[in-house]
Amino acid sequence: MGNAQPVMSLADFLVWEETQPERHEFVRGEVFVRGDVSAMVGARRVHGIVSLNIAAGLKSLLRGSRCQVFTESMQLKVADDVLFYPDVFVTCDPADLRTDVLFRAPTVVVEVLSDSTQSCDRGQKFTWYRRLPSLREYLLVDPDTRELQLFRRGVDGLFTLHDLTGMPQVDLASIGCSLPADEIFDRLDPPVQGTLPGV
Repeated sequence: MGNAQPVMSLADFLVWEETQPERHEFVRGEVFVRGDVSAMVGARRVHGIVSLNIAAGLKSLLRGSRCQVFTESMQLKVADDVLFYPDVFVTCDPADLRTDVLFRAPTVVVEVLSDSTQSCDRGQKFTWYRRLPSLREYLLVDPDTRELQLFRRGVDGLFTLHDLTGMPQVDLASIGCSLPADEIFDRLDPPVQGTLPGV
């Protein structure tokens, strides 16, 4: 999650964050730079392309529905003292659809992985996201390996991994949307030989 800054309250963080040129995430009083600001420009470009592809695809598919898609510029309050900026998320919650600041009830969360963020996205962030009663699906997308891993909450409340790598589409059952894999990775350079799973 980057380097932690001095401990502060949530209220202080929200005021402070509005004055910052870059986004930060908040976990129990500690502030972290979102992502890796020292990452190569190319890596950030790829991350942005995939995030935009997913958001644009979902926006089109959700047109006319009661759900709406948001991108990494929106804050998601995961707990009383935890705030993240998911790369993409969908909410169908009436209160979320009226808020201007903090979202609280996503149905789907998508994180686009990079070398600097994937351990956190797979670990700490998923641990926090799982605590949200509203969350039904958590999608991890790796632009380098083209891996697509979907965690779906079952009737028992537990999340099960559905590895969709190499599949033609990602079915997000909770919002009734199917995203073609080639649209998710549209406009990316072909993967380097050896980066695909099993190559």
